[in-house]
Amino acid sequence: MKKLDPFLMLMIGAVVLATLAPATGRAAGVVDGLGTAAVAMLFFLHGAALSPRTILDGLKQWQLHLFILMSTFVVFPVIVLPLRLLPEAILPADLALGFVYLGVLPSAVSSSIAYTAMARGNVPAAVCNSAGSNVLGLLLTPLLMSLLIGSAASGAMDLGQTLRDVCLQLLLPFGLGQLAHRWIGNTLQRNGRWLSNYDQGVIVLIIYAAFSQSVTGGLWQVLPLGGLVMACALCLAILLVVIAFTTRGARFLGLSREDEIAAVFCGSKKSLASGLPLAQVLFAGATGFGMIVLPIMLYNQIQIMVGAVLARRYAERAAATSA
Repeated sequence: MKKLDPFLMLMIGAVVLATLAPATGRAAGVVDGLGTAAVAMLFFLHGAALSPRTILDGLKQWQLHLFILMSTFVVFPVIVLPLRLLPEAILPADLALGFVYLGVLPSAVSSSIAYTAMARGNVPAAVCNSAGSNVLGLLLTPLLMSLLIGSAASGAMDLGQTLRDVCLQLLLPFGLGQLAHRWIGNTLQRNGRWLSNYDQGVIVLIIYAAFSQSVTGGLWQVLPLGGLVMACALCLAILLVVIAFTTRGARFLGLSREDEIAAVFCGSKKSLASGLPLAQVLFAGATGFGMIVLPIMLYNQIQIMVGAVLARRYAERAAATSA
């Protein structure tokens, strides 16, 4: 029997703890402050671990990267945007907003690269694209959210203030990390497991803070079990549609099998590691924060499970072709 994913159990534990013992009052302020500092350090470390040359080299395969970026930042939002038209009795407003937010997030880094490698795809392209997508996403995600939710929407944001917050809390630490790459980059790359554990710890902290705020605001009274099941079904449906689009699109463009694999995994994944820290900036103070980030939490687990099956099939097909 396969062991349960420890990270999944930690995320579930954070939700349960927030439900039973949410941080309120002064404790909530302390948790939020820790989360802000931890997120800034997270982006500094990722900036330091990523070689500037990696981003520059990624510009060479422009057709592949343009297709993946279009899937991530154009096709995905077009798929999820109609969900906001559903009546609130079917899909609560904050949950619908969370699906729009899911649609404008950058691609996942680690899982995109890992599954591309497992499927014997173009790993260098996956590295360049997922890294570039996350850097670009720091600016594109708030911009697209502002455009898609509209100025009259209840969750509308001040784009200027949002961009300032993103620059100060996320881009500035990332840029400082890039400057520090020459001194600590090799050390961080050799200790990738430690960096991954830190990522997961920050995500668990953000989940606890988010759900503490939402539970206090009556999250579970607004979102019944049926709504949770429907959210899971929507996440699975969206993932399958995007996988079909990237697969057919790559073949239509005449991309190689290796490039198709990179396009499928990079173009269909969304980053939980970037999504939660960005949400903490974009939706700071929102009472429905827990419901807003719920789609990306669910989608993350579903994309990991579906991705594992898909990567194994690609690998078996490649082995059969070689034989």
